[in-house]
Amino acid sequence: MNGTQWILFILIVQVIHFLGTWKLYVKAGRKAWEAAVPVYNTIVLMQIINRPKWWTILLFIPIINLLMFPVVWVETIRSFGKNSLLDTWLVIITLGFYIYYVSYTQDVKYVENRSRHPKTALGEWVSSIVFAIVAATLVHTYFIQPYVIPTGSLEKTLMIGDFLFVSKFHYGARTPMTTVAAPMVHDTLPILKTKSYLSKPQLPYFRLPGFQKVKRNDIVVFSWPADTVRQFFKKEKGVKKPIDKKSNYVKRCVGIPGDSLSIVNGDVHINGEKLVLSDRAKPMFLHVVTTKGQIGSAAITLLGRNNFGGNVIKIPNEVLTQDKVAEVIDQKTTLEEFEKDSLYTYYTGYISDGKVVSFLKASAVNTKALFNMTEEEAKNDIGKADIVNIEKFSFTKPETSIFPQSGQYPGTQDNFGPIYLPEAGKTIPLNVKVLPLYKKIIQEYEGNTLSVSGNQISINGQVTDSYTFKQGYYWMMGDNRHRSEDSRFWGYVPENHIVGKPVFIWMSIDGINDGLSNWKVRWDRVFTTVGGDGEPRSYFKYFLIALAGWFVFDYFRKKKKKK
Repeated sequence: MNGTQWILFILIVQVIHFLGTWKLYVKAGRKAWEAAVPVYNTIVLMQIINRPKWWTILLFIPIINLLMFPVVWVETIRSFGKNSLLDTWLVIITLGFYIYYVSYTQDVKYVENRSRHPKTALGEWVSSIVFAIVAATLVHTYFIQPYVIPTGSLEKTLMIGDFLFVSKFHYGARTPMTTVAAPMVHDTLPILKTKSYLSKPQLPYFRLPGFQKVKRNDIVVFSWPADTVRQFFKKEKGVKKPIDKKSNYVKRCVGIPGDSLSIVNGDVHINGEKLVLSDRAKPMFLHVVTTKGQIGSAAITLLGRNNFGGNVIKIPNEVLTQDKVAEVIDQKTTLEEFEKDSLYTYYTGYISDGKVVSFLKASAVNTKALFNMTEEEAKNDIGKADIVNIEKFSFTKPETSIFPQSGQYPGTQDNFGPIYLPEAGKTIPLNVKVLPLYKKIIQEYEGNTLSVSGNQISINGQVTDSYTFKQGYYWMMGDNRHRSEDSRFWGYVPENHIVGKPVFIWMSIDGINDGLSNWKVRWDRVFTTVGGDGEPRSYFKYFLIALAGWFVFDYFRKKKKKK
C-alpha cells in the first residue's frame, strides 16, 4: 500500500470507530465529536475505560496493535456493564463489531471508576500472558532479537550453534512492514508449519534513527533478497515474501554504497585496494594439499574430516563436477589423456566412479586433495603428517551461477568484478551493457516497470538513458568463502533489507543439528562478544560471580529487613 492508500484506510477505520462508539462516548459524559478525531479519540477512550493514556501508542505499533485491539474491545464493553464470558467472546469473534450492537440496541450505563483488576484467576492469568507477549514483542521488534547460526558460512568467526543477540537499535530498528502476523515468530508458525502472516496490507518501509551506519567488516543480519522458500532449509521456487518475512541471513559486510568492488583470487578489493579484514575475521578457502604418499588418516585427522573437499585430479583449467567427470570419462581412457586436454584443471568431489578410482591408483594424483582452511593454518600445517605442500585454490573458469548471471559479466566466486555498489541519490548512465547489473534493483527492489527494445530502455513507460537510485546497496559475503551462498551468487543487499547487528553470543552448542544426545556446550564461546579486537573472551564466569554476589546481597538484605 502506498501513502495515499494508507491515509484512505486510516480514514475508513476512523469512520468505523466513530459510528460504533460515539453513543458510548456521550453516555460516558464526553462529546460525540471526540469519537471522530484521530489519535485524540483514542486518548479519550483510554480515559473512558480507565486505562493509561500510553496505551494509545501501543495501538499504533504494527503487530503489537493486533494484541491490543481485542484487549481494548473487551475493556470498552466492560466499561458499560457487559462483563459476561459470552460478551467477551462475542466482541472478539466479531472483531469489535459487537460494540455496534451494544451501542445501538442496549440500554447500557457507564461504569465510572471501574476496577482495573481481573475478577477471576483465569482473567488474571490471561492478562499477564497478553502483556508478557506485548513486552516481549516490543523488545524483539525494536531492540534485541535472538538468532541461531544455522550454517557454516562464517565458520571460525561465528559457528553453527552459536546463539546470538542481534541489536536492532545499532542501525535503527526497521518498523514492521507486514501488518498482520503472529507475534514472536518469523515466517512460519511452530508445530502447524504454516505461514505466520498475511501478505497484505503492507506498510511502507521506515527505519528508526540508529547510532551507527553499516560499515565494512561489520557482521550483519539481513533479509535474504533472493528468498523464494517458505521455510529455511526447504528449497522451492516461486514463493514471494514481504521484505520483513524473508529468511534472515548473517554475513560480513565487505562493501558499502559507493564502493567499487572486485574479487581477486578470493580476496575482496575495494576501490582497487585489498580489503583489510578485522583481526577476528578468519576467512577460509579451499587449499590443494599434497602429501608424500597417498593421503592417509594422519593428514585427514590433522586437517579435519569435515574440511575435506574431495580428491583432486590436476588437469590444466577447470573444476569438473561429478556429472561432467562422468561425461569426460566416457571419452578418455587414461589419466594422460586428461592431462593433455587443456580444458580441465581439477576434479573435486567424492570419488565414486570406478574409472576415476583406477586413474587415481595408477598415478601420483592420489597424493592431492582439497581441504578447507585458513591461510594461517595452511602455513602452519606444511611439514606435518607427511604434508609437503599446501597452495590456495581458486576457481578460474567463469561460472553461470555468479551474479549477474550474464555472459557480459563472466566471473567466478574467486575472481569477479569490478562492479559499482549503488548509493542512494546517485545517478548512473543506463544502457543495455550495464543493465544486467541493475535490472533487479530497478524492477524488484525499487518497484519500477522496465522494458527493453533493441538498445532503448524504458522505465515506467518513459525512454531513459540514466537511472537514480532510491536507496543504498551493500555486498555481503561469508568468511568461509567456498562454503557460503552470498552476494557473489545473488547480488546486492538493499538498505531496506538490513535487520540488525549481532553483538553477543550467550550460548554455543556444538552438534546443534545432530540431535540432543550429541550436543556439547562450547564453554569458551558462552557470553562472548561478536565484535571487538583480539580473540573473543568469555565473560561467563564474571556473570556467575555477579549473580552469586546478588543472591548473597539479597539474602542479607531480606534478613536485615525482617529484623
